[in-house]
Amino acid sequence: MSYSLPKLLFIMACLFIAACSEPPDRVNPVGRAFASFVDDERHSWVGTGSRPLRTTIWYPAVAGARESDWRVGVFRAGWTAREADMIDNPEQLPLVVMSHGTGGAAAQLSWLAEHLASNGFLVAAVNHHGNTAAEEAYVPLGFILWWERARDVSVVIDKLLADSRFGHRIDVSKIGVAGFSLGGYTALTTAGARTDRDQWQRYCADSPGDQACSLPPEATFSMADMERLVEENENAKASVERSHESYLDERVRAAYAIAPVLASALDAQSLRDISIPVRIVVGDKDDQAIPEVNAIPIQEAIPEAELQLLPGVAHYTFLAPCGLKGRFLVRQLCKDPHGIDRHEIHQEVGADALEFFNDSFAGVTSANKSLQRTRENAGR
Repeated sequence: MSYSLPKLLFIMACLFIAACSEPPDRVNPVGRAFASFVDDERHSWVGTGSRPLRTTIWYPAVAGARESDWRVGVFRAGWTAREADMIDNPEQLPLVVMSHGTGGAAAQLSWLAEHLASNGFLVAAVNHHGNTAAEEAYVPLGFILWWERARDVSVVIDKLLADSRFGHRIDVSKIGVAGFSLGGYTALTTAGARTDRDQWQRYCADSPGDQACSLPPEATFSMADMERLVEENENAKASVERSHESYLDERVRAAYAIAPVLASALDAQSLRDISIPVRIVVGDKDDQAIPEVNAIPIQEAIPEAELQLLPGVAHYTFLAPCGLKGRFLVRQLCKDPHGIDRHEIHQEVGADALEFFNDSFAGVTSANKSLQRTRENAGR
């Protein structure tokens, strides 16, 4: 028996959907909520409004919460129960704030968020303005002013602590950050790494072929376009002037960086000064965040930082699984190296991140007074 191509694709889609028709078996169902936060102290890159910080929040939901399949664009963003009730016990939960990669979105790290949330964490992921596929269009400045992302993370922590639904459920002594690719850089800057833009420019002048000196395929503008905007845009010039500042958030107690980039832009002394637990995970076949020029030198510079190289794993293996449409239309993001199962890697890394954060927070029983005051004064 033979089938036409459209009929064959239809059968394949049905088989694919049937194989994924049940939510995963896990400790707690996972709830999902959205928040449209803004940072009133910074401008939007477009128009005259404040900087948007649209955030997805995952949390452990009560038993019996009905999860459904969440699909975002070409990605399958896991199983969650929209706006479900949160578990009552324990009263306070650790918080992990996540940062997506260049041009990505919060939903692409849903697999990590779900693993942590099912095991008793609050997880929040912000869509970084101008640099996210969750907005109608990319904004060039969002691709070049990377340090603004660390401020996004800190403001989201402020907003969550002040939030009537989530604030009182957060244990402010157990806050961590996680990020992928440029989000890995973001996690590190939140932990205390400082950006040296002049150093990065010198590096790129000597190594123009390095991935850190070029734009991702999804960018519809050139590096020259962005540099010109930086010279002409007043908000951008003000941002560049503060690029070297420390964006350390002392509330952050642990950082988990997946395939971090921009090692060439990080001040070496600031890496040596990082004092919180840091764990770095990257695939040894990553041709975007090449380990030898990113993860490995970063790990070697940070005292007691841990590094895990995953054999055969490439960069986009850390994105959410793709649906059938994605496998046909955006193969670069959806196809993994031979022998690599994206779901299995997500399970492995999710378990590793859970163990890392639990170990990092072990022995911390309550917030100190200064952190408690931070909560009371949050919401700026």
